[in-house]
Amino acid sequence: MSRPTPSDTAPARMATPSAPALKRVLFSLSLSMLLSSLGTSIANVALPTLTQAFSASFQAVQWVVLAYLLTITVAIVAVGRLGDLVGRRRLMLWGLGVFTLASLAGGASTTLWQLIAARVVQGLGAATMMALTMALVSERVPRHQAGSAMGLLGTVSAVGTALGPTLGGLLIGVCGWNAVFWVNVPLGLLALVMAHRHLPPDPASIAAKPVRFDPVGTVLLALSLAAYSLAMTLGRGAFGPVNAGLLLLALLGLGAFVFTETKVVAPLVRLATFRHPVMATGFASSALVTTVVMATLVVGPFYLAGALQLDATRMGLVMSVGPAVAAVFGAPAGRLVDRVGSQPVGVAGLVTMFLGAATLPITATTWGAAGYAGALGLITAGYASFQSANNTAVMASATADQRGVVSGLLNLSRNLGLITGASAMGAVFSFGASTSLVVTASAEQLTAGLRLTFLVAAALVALGGVLTWLGATASRRFTPPAEAQA
Repeated sequence: MSRPTPSDTAPARMATPSAPALKRVLFSLSLSMLLSSLGTSIANVALPTLTQAFSASFQAVQWVVLAYLLTITVAIVAVGRLGDLVGRRRLMLWGLGVFTLASLAGGASTTLWQLIAARVVQGLGAATMMALTMALVSERVPRHQAGSAMGLLGTVSAVGTALGPTLGGLLIGVCGWNAVFWVNVPLGLLALVMAHRHLPPDPASIAAKPVRFDPVGTVLLALSLAAYSLAMTLGRGAFGPVNAGLLLLALLGLGAFVFTETKVVAPLVRLATFRHPVMATGFASSALVTTVVMATLVVGPFYLAGALQLDATRMGLVMSVGPAVAAVFGAPAGRLVDRVGSQPVGVAGLVTMFLGAATLPITATTWGAAGYAGALGLITAGYASFQSANNTAVMASATADQRGVVSGLLNLSRNLGLITGASAMGAVFSFGASTSLVVTASAEQLTAGLRLTFLVAAALVALGGVLTWLGATASRRFTPPAEAQA
């Protein structure tokens, strides 16, 4: 990860907006990021209520959450590339409109499957918002303020994720489950109006160019990502024949996708992108560190409730340390990136994450909930710092006509880390505890599972550090191939 240089981006940025105009642009984009993050977490708290409202099983109701996450994962690269082709402002407005209408339809659903269908459409809108927000920031914000803007987006995303369960619980108690989805309607309309008024128009050259999309590559990548996501989520951690078959299908689909991208005239993803050291290692490191963060969300509740005997209220307070720290550290880390460069901040973030992961089993068993919360704070502070630096460096390395798809790939790496972490780190915890029934495991078993999980987590962060160092070293002598400059 290296500090962006003028050679990293070609062609040049658009004209720099005035300070008041830039603030309005950032407010519009931050509101879009807040909405997409809120949509990820606000529905979780409604699941028990939805099982009663629709007389459905918990497994069926879980698809209200899974449908949204899977749609984002499957669509985010394609919509990012489409924004590069048809205009990012135009597609952002479309995404905000779709998200808002789907939120309205979700709250008005009379059957569970109507609600799940609405969440699929809502996820498509959210994927558009997520993919294009970072691309528009990279396009519109001056280079010397790019880190601050990326840090702000990280803070807003953390706030949206943390706010979701609290706001959702309040709305359900006062207005019923429908309000969990309807709350997005006024916020979505506000975001749509702000984006329409304050996002500068797309370059005229966009309309003059023919749109050459890659439908075959898009379908192959979508099927591969869907198969992988289902392989990691079906069976609630039990890896059976169905999961293995889906994983094999994902690998075959990925191979077919790579082959297709070498043959088509206008590929969905230029494979040369992955030859750029900063981008290739940035995607991989983002997935690795997000896997570690997901481990705290998956393993934490079992350890806190089972080994430390915390009730739901105290457990919620301890778990809230993570998003609270991420929200506090995101913006300052971004400003630090602007001052000293992305590499020092990224390295400091990874070192902090490593210390948190390596010491969490020790501090948790020594000082209980306070020790767990302290180490969790280190992990999430390091994560927020690393992501601010990594996102800035990767987006600075993208050419102007590829910012949408690169932003989509960055978001995809994060989503894949979340999906993999939920499954793989949960399996590591069960293996360390020597039982698949962690709900009934003893304190000693849970402690053993915690130790193994965060030993693996520390190793993953260390691997991310090695990749980041390799990317920074290789970038100093990297010359973009001709197809990447086209």
